[in-house]
Amino acid sequence: MFKGSIVALVTPFKGDKIDEESLRNLVEWHIKEGTNGIVPVGTTGESPTLDHAEHKSVIEIVIDQNNGRIPIIAGTGSNSTKEAINLLEHAESSGADAALVVTPYYNKPTPEGIYQHYKALDGCSKNLPIIIYNIPSRSVIDIKPKDMGKLSKLKKIVGVKDATSEIARVLEHKELCGDNFIQLSGEDETIFDYMRAGGQGCISVTANIIPNICAKLHKLFEEEKFDDAIKINNSIMPLHKVLFLETSPGPVKYALCKLGLIENTLRLPLVSVQEETKNNIDQVLSVLELI
Repeated sequence: MFKGSIVALVTPFKGDKIDEESLRNLVEWHIKEGTNGIVPVGTTGESPTLDHAEHKSVIEIVIDQNNGRIPIIAGTGSNSTKEAINLLEHAESSGADAALVVTPYYNKPTPEGIYQHYKALDGCSKNLPIIIYNIPSRSVIDIKPKDMGKLSKLKKIVGVKDATSEIARVLEHKELCGDNFIQLSGEDETIFDYMRAGGQGCISVTANIIPNICAKLHKLFEEEKFDDAIKINNSIMPLHKVLFLETSPGPVKYALCKLGLIENTLRLPLVSVQEETKNNIDQVLSVLELI
């Protein structure tokens, strides 16, 4: 169920408010373009700057617009276990298909603290699958494979979004967590190698811009057409790179604005990208014949 090209969806704003019309239009566009799943209010969705009511509203809007057509994996993470439980329970009651729960950040829990955090979430979920989001570059904490193996034994923990860029972990996780443990890349540039190593898909920033191409890449993997897959992977590598020239989602929101899909509005402390970055993005979008 959770595989292929899964978009880490941006949260569009109009002024200081959530742009519901654009958000609904993005959901429709992704379904039409073949995206295999949607993650609302993750890092790319600027979850740190949304208050609880806004966070829940985005999830509700996406689920409503999707109407059961593709899987919705709601971002419900926090460095407060109590807050993460509240968000997870809301996502489950709203009809999400899974929860994406980032490793607690800033307060630097020990491996035992991490385990107890996810164990508490596991106990509060009635039937909602939980996907761990391991991103040491933002959360400082890195869940090592042996600890992931322990977490995978919890009933509701079904997989990981791995943003470590360590391809060897795919095989380590398979050995320690079992063949049914879902492994999704959290780094667009590693998609090809991650899938070749045995991953099932990617929660992607780039899919915000080229959903059809990203979905096609994953379909080629399913069909074992690796030569065709590497050609697509190589052609979109420049886009992966420019979308991370500055802190995400600054670059991807600028690119979406160039495509006429949203306003180029972020919430402080995030700001729009610099002119040099804009020029680099424009050049790549032009080469890909997107503008």
